[in-house]
Amino acid sequence: ATTSSDEEDDSDSSTKPIRSEKKKNPASLFQTGGDPPKEKKSKKKVPPKGAESEEETPETLQKNSNKKGKAKKSKKKEERPPSPVIEVDNLEEFVLQPAPQGVTVKCRVTRDKKGMDRGLYPTYYLHLDNDKKVFLLAGRKRKKSKTSNYLISIDPTDLSRGGDNFIGKLRSNLMGTRFTVFDNGANPDRANADWSNVRQELSAVVYETNVLGFKGPRKMTVIIPGMNADCERVPIRPRNDNDGLLMRWQNRNMDNVIELHNKAPVWNDETQSYVLNFHGRVTHASVKNFQIVHSSDPDYIVMQFGRVADDAFTMDYNYPLCAVQAFAIALSSFDGKLAC
Repeated sequence: ATTSSDEEDDSDSSTKPIRSEKKKNPASLFQTGGDPPKEKKSKKKVPPKGAESEEETPETLQKNSNKKGKAKKSKKKEERPPSPVIEVDNLEEFVLQPAPQGVTVKCRVTRDKKGMDRGLYPTYYLHLDNDKKVFLLAGRKRKKSKTSNYLISIDPTDLSRGGDNFIGKLRSNLMGTRFTVFDNGANPDRANADWSNVRQELSAVVYETNVLGFKGPRKMTVIIPGMNADCERVPIRPRNDNDGLLMRWQNRNMDNVIELHNKAPVWNDETQSYVLNFHGRVTHASVKNFQIVHSSDPDYIVMQFGRVADDAFTMDYNYPLCAVQAFAIALSSFDGKLAC
């Protein structure tokens, strides 16, 4: 269940003047490997922040809360702001392209548990959250895998590893606390002479073990490749397991790598719950609800994810994430082995 609190709105509005004072271009937070003069040039563009249009909505929602305030919930479902008009001409290109700067891509994730083994291996579908409900991606956990392994496809009916529609995968470690997201390139063992066909690592997610069990919020670290001066993702093609995003992050080798975190919810004494403001996009409390931010600008929401019904979730992402990165990060939060 979830509640609204006016107090939270006040605290949120008190941060708004800070937001206007910051003239930092969000794109500059994610640029790596570029010359400093280029970065200054890009700052002058100052695209509008993706979530700015929603900033004024006074709706405030809880993360892990008790049963108060149910009456307000039904209204919010109808008011959930839909996605701006986004044209998807080439699906394969679109799902790997970073979100346009200044545009929040608003999506909906549905979980299908129907069928013989769907209870254990549900299929997840990603659609644009607008009138057309454009299909983007499907994901499903592979059976007989030693670790959690999700296939991501651009065809809702073809979730096979060998098919033409395979676009990426999410793989966890044995503990189920660290995840890596790959595109559909080849394993380094089957590389071309020039390594051009080797798979890229698109992101990694680290969940910290929560000593409070399920009573407290999760802690997530998201590691993504940086962006170059042309706002394109820097390709990271590890030749072995010691060169991947997780190992680079662990060894603090952060060249061309960006570290993001989930925004810490605030404890609210009145409702006895952890509170995060999702601006009307999330209506149910859940340990899976999260917002991902850069520590240098916690007001710029890179991605947010949260429950709106038993098997439905909203997933919104901004530059520099693409749909595959955001969907895979969301899939990692569903994994049953999370000891956090």
